[in-house]
Amino acid sequence: MWLLRLLAAILVIAIGVGLLLYVFTGRREYLSFSWRLFRYGIVFALLVFALMFIERLAIIPI
Repeated sequence: MWLLRLLAAILVIAIGVGLLLYVFTGRREYLSFSWRLFRYGIVFALLVFALMFIERLAIIPI
């Protein structure tokens, strides 16, 4: 779980850096980079949450 938190923190920092670079330079590549990272992060988070949910459902009561 600590690895997921670390990846989330790195993702937030990378998105923030991309947005700051866009603000300072005005180059749209940085904005699209941040948007792409955000989308992939959301998809990854949804997959992790889905796997955690399926894991909860897969527990067979004795």
